[in-house]
Formats: sequence, C-alpha cells, structure tokens
Amino acid sequence: MPAEMQVLVVEDDPAVARSLIQGLEREGYPVCWEDTAEGAARRAREDNPRVVLLDVRLPDGSGFDVCRRIRALGLRMPVIILTVQDAEVDMVVGLEVGADDYLTKPYHLRELIARVQAQMRRAYGPLASLGADVLYVADLVIDRSRGTVTRGSRKLVLTPTELRLLVHFAQHPRQVFSRAQLLDALWDYGSDLAEENTVNVHVRRLREKIEADPASPKLIVTARGLGYRLSV
Repeated sequence: MPAEMQVLVVEDDPAVARSLIQGLEREGYPVCWEDTAEGAARRAREDNPRVVLLDVRLPDGSGFDVCRRIRALGLRMPVIILTVQDAEVDMVVGLEVGADDYLTKPYHLRELIARVQAQMRRAYGPLASLGADVLYVADLVIDRSRGTVTRGSRKLVLTPTELRLLVHFAQHPRQVFSRAQLLDALWDYGSDLAEENTVNVHVRRLREKIEADPASPKLIVTARGLGYRLSV
C-alpha cells in the first residue's frame, strides 16, 4: 500500500493507540501517532494524512477543537471521531465541526478498520472519480477532479462527506432518498437510528454552506416522512 495512505491516530492512551496501530499496520496502512491536540493539529497540517482517527478526550484540549482546526486550514481528509459509548452529544458535535464519521467506544477493531477502508474508498478510490467531472447545481459548480465547489468566484469549503453527499444529490436530481439509502450509498454500512441521525447532521451542515437561507432550504429539501431530495 502506498505511503500516501497514511492514517493519523490521535489517542492519549498508549495501550489503545498500540492496538489501533498494530491493527492498521496489519492491513498495510502506514500509521503516525499523536497523543495531544496540539501535536495532532501540527501533524495533520505538516503530513496531510489520508484519514484521521480522532479521540475526543485529549490531555491538552478537545478532539472537536482539533477537527475545527483541520477544517479551518482547508484540509479535506476524512476524520473519524472516536467517542465514549452512547454519547450521542459527542457524535452530533463531532459531525457539526466537520467529522465524516464516528465510532463509539468500546468498539471492535474489525469495525474500525472497515470504517477506515470505507473512507479511503470513498475519498480516494475508484468511487471518488465515477461520473462526470463537473456537475452543476443551480449556481454551484462541482469539480469532482479537483474536489472543489464554487459559487461564482467564491470557493466553498466542504468536508469529504459533504462533497460526496452533494455529488450524490447532483447525480440524481429530484429523486427522494431515505436516510437509510443515503447511508448505504455514501458510508458503505447498514443503518440504525443513531447512524441515520448522522445523515441529518451532514445534510444540515451542507445546507449551511450552500443554501442562501439554511432555515428555508431551496436546493436540498425535506420530503416529509421520506427523506431528502435535490429540488433543481
């Protein structure tokens, strides 16, 4: 596996970090490790890893702050938040600050590896380049080859998941998708209620970036009781 598939593990517990690193390396992923928020932000900026596994509780700050800093720098690599069991508030906050996925502790290493692989496939694999290179949604121009979305001369900063979500809607205008269908199409794993809530968060975040009035969306609209659709 090429070195550019590097995974950044951000975890302050050495035993947990060691288990993650060993599991990822067995799958062929090069791994770097940081145990502080400051070190994580610096490593993300300097090394540009392909995926970040980000623990929420760090000794010198919050993983949420690290994720905000990563996105503020314009870095688009997928971020997977690792949080304590049943902490739905952590899940929602993590997605709202720009994370692409989350996993609750304790988790099975096999599931975490599957999530990393899914993010790799979606962000960098063949599925990342299927279809037309340039798509148009109202006054938005989506350049898939560059991974950019522009409105006029202004570039919109979307996370990898937000970009995939927008592309999926753009490829299927006016088609209604349930939350479960969006999970299957974009995240490669089955859905439950908690995971379907992640769709709501990502749609809300996407609306905040592309809608003139996110509280009254005109592009990505809710089909009540069914899901979401692109209206143009």
